Amino acid sequence: MPSHERLRELLDPPTTVLLTVECQQGVVGPDSALPELAAQARSSGALDRVARLVAAAHDSGVQVVHAVAERRPDGRGASRNARLFRAAERLPVQQLSGTAAVRVAPPIEVAEQDIVVRRLHGLSPVQGTDVDALLRNLGCRTLVVTGVSANVAIPNAVFDAVNRGYTAVVPADAIAGVPADYTPAMIRNTLALVATVVTTDEVLGCLRRPGRGG
Repeated sequence: MPSHERLRELLDPPTTVLLTVECQQGVVGPDSALPELAAQARSSGALDRVARLVAAAHDSGVQVVHAVAERRPDGRGASRNARLFRAAERLPVQQLSGTAAVRVAPPIEVAEQDIVVRRLHGLSPVQGTDVDALLRNLGCRTLVVTGVSANVAIPNAVFDAVNRGYTAVVPADAIAGVPADYTPAMIRNTLALVATVVTTDEVLGCLRRPGRGG
């Protein structure tokens, strides 16, 4: 656990980006294609904490990037080289481009200055997308990773960020996966080895600058 001073240095607003991963209606919303994951994201409070972090980022000048996974109605360009992808094709709710399923889910608010990056293939919101180039152009040094799932996309995002030279910060209570006890085990045994693991309140405490409310 870093000191407050060290964490505040890492979370310097001009060089920090907050990434929300697959916090879209078709994944974490009431009509999710993955109801168990959606229920866990909501009942654990993770989705609400992501919303709080996004609001604080907007207030403090931290750039927010929303990573959304979707597919074309004709399936062109979609990955099929893993069981996960083939199973997704059979789900009753599809993450189709242009539909409500791929809109960022409430209570997260998308501001005009936010960037939404959509991917049609793969497991990672960073590898093979515009995210890395955008982060470099934004002057990012620290990437705060939030969202779902702790099973696949979150560790992918953290590994890819670290491999590209960014410092990854993970608010452990602002990510979710299934089953519920998997997430803390994965954080403790995997993410803690490569990322700075903190709480949402610790991040909020660093983003609030003198004279700002909270």
